[in-house]
Amino acid sequence: MQSPFIDFLNRHMEEINSYLVSFFLDQTDNADIDAYLYAPLKRYAENPGKRHRPLICMLAAQAVGGDFSSAISAAAAIEHFQSAALIHDDIADNGHLRRGKPCMHITEGEGIAINCGDLALSLVTGSVLDDPSLSDAMKIRLLHELVDMTTRTIEGQALDLGWVRDGRFDLTVDDYLCMATHKTAYYSGATPLACGAIIGGGSEEQIEALRSFGLDTGLAFQIQDDLLNLVGEKESRNKDFRSDITEGKRTLVAVHALGPEEHHDELVEILSSGTDDPEQLARAVEIFESCGSIEYAHAYSLELIARAKQTLAGIELDERCRSLFIAMADFFVERLN
Repeated sequence: MQSPFIDFLNRHMEEINSYLVSFFLDQTDNADIDAYLYAPLKRYAENPGKRHRPLICMLAAQAVGGDFSSAISAAAAIEHFQSAALIHDDIADNGHLRRGKPCMHITEGEGIAINCGDLALSLVTGSVLDDPSLSDAMKIRLLHELVDMTTRTIEGQALDLGWVRDGRFDLTVDDYLCMATHKTAYYSGATPLACGAIIGGGSEEQIEALRSFGLDTGLAFQIQDDLLNLVGEKESRNKDFRSDITEGKRTLVAVHALGPEEHHDELVEILSSGTDDPEQLARAVEIFESCGSIEYAHAYSLELIARAKQTLAGIELDERCRSLFIAMADFFVERLN
C-alpha cells in the first residue's frame, strides 16, 4: 500500500513542476544565454525528485488555516535552493549520477554547472521578492528565514567537506548530528515548514512547533539517505551506490563504527582510499554491520520520528494536514524497507 504522503506529492507534482519550470522559460532573447544557462536549468527542473520540500511548505500554510497555493513562491525558493545545493554538491563530491541521470557538471562542464547553480541561488530570494501577493513585511520575514537556511546549510557543508579534506576521523556522534542538522535538516524540513506556517498566518507556537518537527524529520531523512546509500536497492539505481564510502563521508554509520578499536584502522584505510572497488565497499559495509552501526543509525532515526510526532501532537492544526505530516514522518524512515 502506497503512503498517503506519496499520494499527496503525486497529486500536486504537476502544479509545482509547472511553476518551477516557468522560471527558466522565455527569460532571454539571446540564444546563447538560453543554451548555456536557462536551458540546462530547465532540463534539471524537469527531472525532479519527489518535491517533498516545496510541497510541505505549501501544506504547512494550509495546516495553520491559510491557502495551500499562497506559499508557492516560498516553496519555489526552497526548491531553487535544493537545485543549487545539489549542483554544487555534485561538483564538490565528483558525483556522477543525480536522479538517474548524469550530473550537470558531467553533461555541461563544471563552469556552466557552477554558474547554473549560482542562478538557482539568486532565485531563492528573487522568487519571494517578485511575488505580488506577499506584503513587504512578509517578504522581509521570509527572506530572514531563507538567508538563515542558506547559512546553516553552507555551515554543514563546510564541516562535511573539511573533515574529508583534513582526514578527520576523530569525530563523535554529536559532531555528525551537528553537521547533518545544519547541512540537511534546515532546508529539508525546518525552513519549508516554518515559511509555510508564516505565510498561512500561523501563531508563533504553530510556527516553532512545525520548525521543530521539520528539524527532527529532516535529520531522520538524512540518516535514512545515508543508509540507502549503503544498503538500499531501489534507490541505488538513481544515485551512486555506496559512493559515501568512496568519498570518505563521515556519516552517522561511519562515525559510530569508528568508535570501537577492533576495525578502526581498517575502516580508516578504506574511507581514506577513495576506492570504488565493490569488494572493498562491501567490506566496509560488513564492518558497519558487525559494529551494529547500521542498526544504531536506523534506531536513531526512529527516535527522531517519535519525537517529531510528539511535537506535532501538542499544537492545533488542520487534521487532514496533520495526518499527512505524520505519514511524511513515517515515509522518511520506511524508505529503507
